[in-house]
Amino acid sequence: MSARWLDDELDNEDPRPERRRTSKTRKPLGRRLATLTADPDDGEADDTICRLTDLGHIHEVVAELKSGKEATAYVARGPRGSVLLKLYRDLEARSFKRDGVYREGQVILDERAARAMAGRTRRGLEMLQAGWVQAEYAHLWRLWQAGLSVPEPLVGPSPYDYAQTTPAVLMRLIGSEDHPAPRLSEAALAPDQARDAWGQAVQGMADLLRLGYAHGDYSTYNLLWWENRVTIIDVPQLTTRHNPNFADLLRRDAESLSTSFRRHGLSQSGEATLREVQRRALGPGPAPRVQLP
Repeated sequence: MSARWLDDELDNEDPRPERRRTSKTRKPLGRRLATLTADPDDGEADDTICRLTDLGHIHEVVAELKSGKEATAYVARGPRGSVLLKLYRDLEARSFKRDGVYREGQVILDERAARAMAGRTRRGLEMLQAGWVQAEYAHLWRLWQAGLSVPEPLVGPSPYDYAQTTPAVLMRLIGSEDHPAPRLSEAALAPDQARDAWGQAVQGMADLLRLGYAHGDYSTYNLLWWENRVTIIDVPQLTTRHNPNFADLLRRDAESLSTSFRRHGLSQSGEATLREVQRRALGPGPAPRVQLP
């Protein structure tokens, strides 16, 4: 597979800053906060928010944090404190164009389901949507339990529980309600902080690789910076070595990370970054939070 082909497949989510700056795609708007916080008695409240409230996962949505192509992030409150509510877009607003490169190598035993997803029927889109949400939860739980620096998932770990939240993913908010953690791409870092953040980011990629994963979109745009700690986010597209694109995605992650760190005054080639990630992946990982099977 050529690097050019992979670039074309992922052009909507290219993490390289020079590609993002030149994009002319109009940024889609998320669901209006007024709708998400409407009084259910008025019949205007969002169905997903009503369901999450009825299930006891959240009490209220307090602010919109960031709107992207695939989902909108909100700050909410729940029984365990501040929540990051990631609400994926309505099916009609999502193309699922970039999903294919990440899903290669997966086996779908239900032939009718496979045809529906390939044909992008309404039922197929619903299954793709549910699969994307459940993959994010499953990956978050795996990484959290393994001790990696990711947001704590707040529903699960049983798939039965988190399947009920589609099209939403709930995780612990990094930062505070008044000051959510910024993306590393937006953080102002002193030189020593930049070097520390670089080391943590490379180690995070190595820890993913040690578990057999490539992130698929690893850059400062998908890393948070809070209290001098890097946190990995946006994990639904994680791929394993079963994916024939694994090596290309891993190399792309290394290139994206090195490119996006240049604004912090650090210059490292993608190939050198990849070699360092592979070297670190051979070493010990973080202490697991939960004993893994």
